[in-house]
Amino acid sequence: MDALPTFTTARLLLTPLQLADAPAIQQLFPHWEVVRYLDSRVPWPYPADGALAFVRDHALPAIERGEERHWMIRLAAEPQQCIGSIGLYEYPGNNRGFWLAPAWQGRGYIREACEVINHHWFATLGRPLLHVPKAEANLASKRVSEREGMRLVRVEEGRFVAGPIFKEIWELRREQWLIGRLPSAAPPL
Repeated sequence: MDALPTFTTARLLLTPLQLADAPAIQQLFPHWEVVRYLDSRVPWPYPADGALAFVRDHALPAIERGEERHWMIRLAAEPQQCIGSIGLYEYPGNNRGFWLAPAWQGRGYIREACEVINHHWFATLGRPLLHVPKAEANLASKRVSEREGMRLVRVEEGRFVAGPIFKEIWELRREQWLIGRLPSAAPPL
């Protein structure tokens, strides 16, 4: 697979995941506010080598196989400061996921990161459809999907770190994404 691009937004720098990011992930990720609505495959309590094992044994091999793409979310003004992560996945019903450390939540960073990642998904990769699963109780994540113009397409049983919670699958079609971009100064694709 080709190397992942680096993205710059007004306030963020999205850099391709590297093994060297594991210590930052280990520091920022294992907080209940971050993990409670993630898939139950995330070990909890988070082990001392959890980030290293995830990056080395799962994420980097999946990137190499072309199944996943992962970026660290950094502050553009402080590029050494990781604040979270965002990824794209080639799995039916699950194409995008993200997490943000508690100190940076509620500032619109995820919305900003999603804009550039969605552009990559639809414009660069040419995908026709984006499915995003989330815990029904994850109101902040649902607001992101609503602002993006996504629609709720189904609800099913889900297993999250917090336990069994209904899982919602939200959908954005390329056509809707393009319509959402037209009022802006961005040129149509």
